[in-house]
Amino acid sequence: MKYTEEMSKNLNELLTKNYDAEAGYKKAAEIVDNPKLKRFFEAEAQKRYDFGHELKSEIKNYGENPDKGTSFTGDAHRAWMGMKSAFTSKNEGTILTEVKKGEKATISEYREIINDTTLPPSTATLITKQVTQIENALRNAQNFEVVMA
Repeated sequence: MKYTEEMSKNLNELLTKNYDAEAGYKKAAEIVDNPKLKRFFEAEAQKRYDFGHELKSEIKNYGENPDKGTSFTGDAHRAWMGMKSAFTSKNEGTILTEVKKGEKATISEYREIINDTTLPPSTATLITKQVTQIENALRNAQNFEVVMA
């Protein structure tokens, strides 16, 4: 596999994880009653939407096509899909726990790609910026969980 194809494959995996996270955050925002938590989920959904567009642009820079839709494999997907049971319970603490699981899995996948020492500077800058914001979202989710406990 050529390097550009491999890099596009990796970026497409991040793209689908962002699709999953965006959908998860949107659903969480619909369910929760706490206005601050709702705004947090809505803001994170928008960030993931924006991340998706940034990743699509980077993938196109490699001359490849971005994937469409959510993923069906991977730890991040399983973590975000674990939110289905949390949604059923409508328990905000349970939803936050599932958000944290999803974010931790996503951060791990971003870190694997960042560790590629042959990353072009534009790609390294983009995914480093995104993972930093995801880490901030994880900290915010942890803070909400503490406040709500």
